[in-house]
Amino acid sequence: MKDLVSIITPCYNSAEFIEETIQSVLNQTNENWEWLITDDLSKDSTVEMIRKYNDPRIKLKVLEKNGGAGNARNNSLERAQGRYIAFLDSDDFWHPEYLETMTDYMQEHNAELVYCNYSRCDEQLRPILKDFLADKVVTFSNLLKTCRLAPVSTMYDTKRVGKFLFPVKSKREDHVMWLNLLKVIPEGIPINKTMAKYRMRENSVSRKKKNIIKDQYLVYKDFMGFSTLKSLYYTANWALNGFMKYSKIFN
Repeated sequence: MKDLVSIITPCYNSAEFIEETIQSVLNQTNENWEWLITDDLSKDSTVEMIRKYNDPRIKLKVLEKNGGAGNARNNSLERAQGRYIAFLDSDDFWHPEYLETMTDYMQEHNAELVYCNYSRCDEQLRPILKDFLADKVVTFSNLLKTCRLAPVSTMYDTKRVGKFLFPVKSKREDHVMWLNLLKVIPEGIPINKTMAKYRMRENSVSRKKKNIIKDQYLVYKDFMGFSTLKSLYYTANWALNGFMKYSKIFN
């Protein structure tokens, strides 16, 4: 039997999209997974919609207090029992072969972390930009300048590296977590195949690049412990790369 995959999902007011996300997991060709969903005290029908699915692999926990996506992901991570950690936000989507291809590739190439291409879509999952390509080996050094790792398209092996939690006081929590992980492993390996869809919602924080320059600066200054000058240098690189990555959708 294949090693267990733990899927980590935070959700908050996701009723509009959660059923598509659920179906993408239920359709996986690798069926040996557990899904740790942590609801951050949704005010809509998200929880009721998840509970309609009578599958023991879906393990829902509803928090008593809203604490943000990083806190919700950490709650799921703390409950995870699988060897492999995969991330899927409650409005994103995987192709059916995602889990099988990612885990098989990790085993075949003795990899500790892998990432794949993903489609950048609108709220109806229609592509609005070219696919983001997994075409470079990722290291701590090059991840400082631009975050090539997206939760929807990245997986790591806890047997090799342990678990990595998210900082709860950063709006750039995923970048900080990946950097901490890449401090202890030499590289992340690309799989140049599109197997995920990232939904770029109109109100997404990650789309408002101009509004999170300060948050990105704090990634380097507070979480990496860099000097002010070094932090400004990497923030400028990140901003330039971010503009090139999303320039067609900036207002």
